[in-house]
Amino acid sequence: MTPATHWIVGPGALGRLIALRLAGRVPVRLVGRRPLPDRQTLVTPEGDARVQAVVMARIDALPAEPPAVVHLTTKAHGAEAAHAALAARLPAGVPLVLWQNGFACQPRLTEHHHGPVLCATTTEGAHVQDDDRVTHAGHGHTYIGALDGSHADLATALAQTLTAAGLPAEAVADIRVRLWRKLAVNAAINPLVARFAIRNGQLRDRPFRPMAERLITEVAAILAAEGVTPPGDGGLEGWRQLVWQVVEATASNRASMLQDVMAGRLTEHEAILVPLLDAASRHRLTAPCLARHLHDLRLRAAALAEPPAAC
Repeated sequence: MTPATHWIVGPGALGRLIALRLAGRVPVRLVGRRPLPDRQTLVTPEGDARVQAVVMARIDALPAEPPAVVHLTTKAHGAEAAHAALAARLPAGVPLVLWQNGFACQPRLTEHHHGPVLCATTTEGAHVQDDDRVTHAGHGHTYIGALDGSHADLATALAQTLTAAGLPAEAVADIRVRLWRKLAVNAAINPLVARFAIRNGQLRDRPFRPMAERLITEVAAILAAEGVTPPGDGGLEGWRQLVWQVVEATASNRASMLQDVMAGRLTEHEAILVPLLDAASRHRLTAPCLARHLHDLRLRAAALAEPPAAC
């Protein structure tokens, strides 16, 4: 990539992690709805605290100079609105990288953006501690590619830039399959840890393990019907191995959905669960556990949207 500025739109945990890792290697501008301190502290997985200056901008007061690339790191339910706010300020041809969970906004933004669109899926773990402090909770790996397998050179250059910044990344031609696999993991882990307020590793124990196994079974059947290649040994066992490997690797982590629940924010339940349930409907499959979690999370979202009662 050229040294022109990378915009990271969405200064949550993942956005700030990417910005602070890239800063010092390429020019970075962190874009959000409100100003944040321009000196940010990144706590590494090894426990080191690194202070980094980052240029900030509000999404309603963007600079005139166009970016080299835009990393959209908002939550899935805010991605299309954030893109709409940016679109008029971006000349045609500016690459867009989508970092959202699930598989909802990616096809629509790929169609609507006037330039190359890459999707990224990552197992990097991070959480916000304060307006000026974010913790890189665990090292992971990132895959980048276009849904149709195009823009391979761009994906390779971005993967190299991220890897050099300490976020190991790989350009792939099968990002669609990678997104479905990440969705499968999120669907098996996130609703349970959010519901019971537990860390990922507690899913290994009763009573949570049988609940996770039922979710894995439903997800595996849906993805088999969709023709999504299972990892590892294939079939149900391949999906089981993938989910429990992630649980083991992230045992001390609080999943993003649990972080949202604890902070009183909307969760990404629509982006994670609805694509699976839509696929189940297309193939005339039942998925009662997934459906129950979606129902419960929608009730929570409706309660968050209600205005406070009058005194």
